[in-house]
Amino acid sequence: MVPGAVRRGPRGWGCVSSGGLPPLLVLAGPTATGKSDLALALCGGGAGEIVCADSAVVYRGLDIGTGKPTPAERAAVPHHLVDVRDPRDPFSVAEYRTLAEEAIRGVAGRGRLPVLVGGTGLYIRQVLEAPTLPPVPAQPELRAELARRPAAALHAELAAVDPAAAARIHPADVRRVIRALEVVQVTGRPISEAWAAAAPARRPARLAVLDRPREVLRARIAARVERMLEAGLIEEVRRLLAAGVPPEAQSMQALGYRQTVHHLAAGTGVAELRAEIVAATAQYAKRQRTWFRREADAVWLDLGDAPAVTAAERVRRLWLGTG
Repeated sequence: MVPGAVRRGPRGWGCVSSGGLPPLLVLAGPTATGKSDLALALCGGGAGEIVCADSAVVYRGLDIGTGKPTPAERAAVPHHLVDVRDPRDPFSVAEYRTLAEEAIRGVAGRGRLPVLVGGTGLYIRQVLEAPTLPPVPAQPELRAELARRPAAALHAELAAVDPAAAARIHPADVRRVIRALEVVQVTGRPISEAWAAAAPARRPARLAVLDRPREVLRARIAARVERMLEAGLIEEVRRLLAAGVPPEAQSMQALGYRQTVHHLAAGTGVAELRAEIVAATAQYAKRQRTWFRREADAVWLDLGDAPAVTAAERVRRLWLGTG
């Protein structure tokens, strides 16, 4: 933990500030590990508030397939970055960072612990360590042109003009690759120069990554998908499409929604849809593990098949630096 002024919050949570950035507890990890359950246990009784780091819960109307917190859960513990965007509209990483920072400062200002919770690694990294971008306005036509090219070709071009940025940006992170190429083409200078000039310090935070054995997680994913289908995922997607949300909208590319859109268009069976969502979610969980392994300061918590809330005391000790 970065040293600084210590203020005691509810239930003995220590709130340490540094460089004007409120400290942050982060609960990350693959989908279906139980992050939300653990966060609710930690934040109960006014101890903290949850800032969601999920690229799908930001959209209104995407409720069942995202595992969005229920009204009762949101009444018990305030949740931020939920239902902030119309599902017809795009939502950028930069917008997320701005809104997340506002929420984090608001939570800290109320004397509570901000807990960043989710599995969207890019969102979490942007909050923990976000370089200051040069003031280059978006270039829609250029972005559209670049977006038509294969991801591998885009990353190869970035490696040629800005190897430092290419080393930092994952080839699959197409939006950031495009942004880096956009900056080079507009300014003639690599975006990595702006990063180096900004020299951002990683904010004071504790990062806990929840994980489970592969077979346990696969079973939890299958059970979660079954609950979503029983709760009416197909009907929810049908309503969204009927309300004018385009099938190609960014929101409709979320896990479960993309597969359900295809199911409705192709007329496939529910059993086939269930298998497709489970397989896609398991593949996503594998990518999430790979992403979070690159976070050098992360503490991994293997939960086995135990309820996530059993890790609450371990996370408290992690936050306080006592274990």
